Amino acid sequence: MATRVMVNVVNSDPLHLSPWSRLRGHLFHFYFLLRRPMTLGVRGLVHDAETNSVFLIRHTYVPGWQLPGGGVEVGETFVESLTRELEEEGNITIVAPPVLRSIHLNKQATRRDHVGFYLIETFRQDQPKAPDYEIAEAGFFPLDALPENTTPATRRRISEVFEGVAASPYW
Repeated sequence: MATRVMVNVVNSDPLHLSPWSRLRGHLFHFYFLLRRPMTLGVRGLVHDAETNSVFLIRHTYVPGWQLPGGGVEVGETFVESLTRELEEEGNITIVAPPVLRSIHLNKQATRRDHVGFYLIETFRQDQPKAPDYEIAEAGFFPLDALPENTTPATRRRISEVFEGVAASPYW
């Protein structure tokens, strides 16, 4: 059974980041471009069917609410990376195998970034995710009440899963 966590979203201009936060985001992507010229990532749509809500995060270094996920490390499978990222970003443990829904080219990051997109419907979250240096806020949101500043890519992925919209090849 899934445990649901709600957060209050309070931010006067949630899609605006300080210059330092934007610089950190650019440096983060530059570092991975140097380390791994072709990058692979994963994102997970964690769906609580009981409450018809999805888990979203807000990073400290990029604007908007997003699906949790991150880079696939050397020697990791996509599912191992997804498992690690969900635990780090949401205190979420995957209980049953996630379902690969699609793979996308993320041209917003670089022309070499690919993202595996998974649906997770069987999971456990023993305690809410507390804010830290990477995650400013995290929580479950009803599908009909997503935060106003949910990123367009996140909204597209949700539409693809729950509204039957054809999956775009681009993130």
